[in-house]
Amino acid sequence: MPDNMKTRFPRIELKPGYSISRIIKGGWQLAGGHGEVDEKQALRDMWTFVEAGITTFDCADIYTGVEEIIGKFVKQNKQVQIHTKYVPDLDELPGLTKSYTEKIIDRSLKRLGVERLDLVQLHWWDYSIPGYIEAAFHLVDLHKAGKIRYIGVTNFDADHLQELLDAGIPVVSDQVQYSVLDHRPEEALIRLTRECDLALLCYGTLAGGYLNERYSGLEELPEPPENRSLVKYRLIIGEFGGRELFRPLLYTLAEIAEKYDVGIAEIATQYILQKPGVAAVILGARNADHLEKIKSLRSFTLTGEDIEAIHAVTDKARGPAGPVYGLERDREGKHGRIMNYNLNKR
Repeated sequence: MPDNMKTRFPRIELKPGYSISRIIKGGWQLAGGHGEVDEKQALRDMWTFVEAGITTFDCADIYTGVEEIIGKFVKQNKQVQIHTKYVPDLDELPGLTKSYTEKIIDRSLKRLGVERLDLVQLHWWDYSIPGYIEAAFHLVDLHKAGKIRYIGVTNFDADHLQELLDAGIPVVSDQVQYSVLDHRPEEALIRLTRECDLALLCYGTLAGGYLNERYSGLEELPEPPENRSLVKYRLIIGEFGGRELFRPLLYTLAEIAEKYDVGIAEIATQYILQKPGVAAVILGARNADHLEKIKSLRSFTLTGEDIEAIHAVTDKARGPAGPVYGLERDREGKHGRIMNYNLNKR
């Protein structure tokens, strides 16, 4: 068998006739908040990922410039699946209209250069502001009009996702933060995905890069964090148990990684890929430099013993506690204060 076929990634059907790669190339890293973006190199890297079998890309209306870059790639390669997000501004939520929704969706269509969006994932900043069910029905109308193929959500907890399902919204997936540090999707949300045949698409699996060998030998994590992603996930490490518990976790992951001749990041990724209900993991690879390591995910499966060793550490965690995205949704809390809530105005 040719080497390129051996290293192609497995796929999973979200719905009959629509499959995605189980590793999704994330787009947030291309939004400019992680350093200067070389567009030509970004396009070359996209080809490299697709050639390896990673044909599904994730982006959002609020990721500055990312839909446009991916749109240029789509002109060259039509055999990709593009998942974007609909993130209405917080200021718009109280009086959100269908015309606003359609304007944002039409803008994504134009940026991506497509006639239909494969998957649109609704995010809602504040559940105390009514309207998320109505916003989801706006997407249903746009689905009927041929502008959207499938409807998903992002950062919805089990209770509010159940509301959408009870209202008749045909949700196929929920994109949530899920990692060896953050088990909030477990219990209620995973149970709901099983009952209703929904898929979890998971981000934050590498905690912005903290789940890596470079941090295992450090007494303290570097200050200040280098980018917004590290700021966000430093707070998650704090909820988990701080450096006192993070270090043993890294050591445990490193021991397992040595057994399979891979890195800590690959163990952390495989751990989530093997979770019930998880269809895919979104890796925010800014470029193709780490693709060979990502390919190694094809070479091993974690055993029950491996998972028990990980749980021996994670069972001691203090948190993060509460529902999916609950801490981040509190605008007065330390997690919420770092968010930008009105990015579509830019």
